[in-house]
Amino acid sequence: MELVTEPTTEPADRATGRTLLVVLFDGVQSLDVTGPVEVFEGARRACGDRSAYRIRTASLDGSPVRTSSGLTLVPDAGLAGEPAPHTLLVPGGEGTRRPDPRLVDWLRDRAPAAGRLVSVCTGALLLAEAGLLDGRRATTHWAVCDHLAGTYPKVRVEPDPIFVRDGRLSTSAGVTAGIDLALALVEEDLGREVALTVARHLVVFLRRPGNQSQFSAQLAAQTARREPLRSVQHWVTQHPEADLCVESLAARAGLSPRHFARAFQAETGTTPGRYVERVRLEHARRLLEDTADGVTKISRACGYGTTEAMRRAFVKALGVAPAEYRRRFRGPARPAR
Repeated sequence: MELVTEPTTEPADRATGRTLLVVLFDGVQSLDVTGPVEVFEGARRACGDRSAYRIRTASLDGSPVRTSSGLTLVPDAGLAGEPAPHTLLVPGGEGTRRPDPRLVDWLRDRAPAAGRLVSVCTGALLLAEAGLLDGRRATTHWAVCDHLAGTYPKVRVEPDPIFVRDGRLSTSAGVTAGIDLALALVEEDLGREVALTVARHLVVFLRRPGNQSQFSAQLAAQTARREPLRSVQHWVTQHPEADLCVESLAARAGLSPRHFARAFQAETGTTPGRYVERVRLEHARRLLEDTADGVTKISRACGYGTTEAMRRAFVKALGVAPAEYRRRFRGPARPAR
């Protein structure tokens, strides 16, 4: 199966144009390529300006590449002949584990000339191998963050956010995070309305902020082995408004508070308090996104008690107050049940 990008005869240096060059290689993750490309192409259509983005794909010698899932991608050209783009996008995939040294050399020599450097998922490994992440903040897929940090100690790895922006450098986590990052770049280039139009068209319910965690509360915490603790984890997600202090949760598990706290952290990798914080924050965000309920009602429904307590939790975790979060990321409102 082939993916052929639309050929273009538009000049490379239009005053209003932004060239997006996507690097292709054998073993690339197909969604790391097509997700962001669909976002930028959708933005071009949404704003009614075909020159808004000039999308190009290129492999080392211009030959088709085989993705990690077996698809064949046909590039527009070879990397050697491509001028410095406005945005250079480096996707991830199995091909980043043992990269072609020629690709690493090309990135080392040519990537610094790009106006904006972007990686998706394990594409950060290619940038790190080329020395382009030294001294910079970066993220990648959670499963390889430790590898990135251990192999390239000069990189300031941030394992939690879905994407990290450090000046002209932007790195993202797993494949869907590449779409989130692309939407953020479109908003920067063309405005919020264009980015929202693209998100709706792609049925992306929420444009997530970069500092949102790669993990939900339930994914971030391992599932406990013992049934009393697993039951408590599930009960917390179903009753965020309840009294969720350690003493109450310990009583539900039939353990002493001290024993419960130790066992919970040992089996889930996080403390009961932090688990409760993440559950409540996620529930509050969903209500802000999905309903028209007031902040006061939501704060009570999520166990915060007061709007000020909820505001502090949002600012600490997301860097934004609840009202502003709703303004930026709310979908079509529907009454809470």
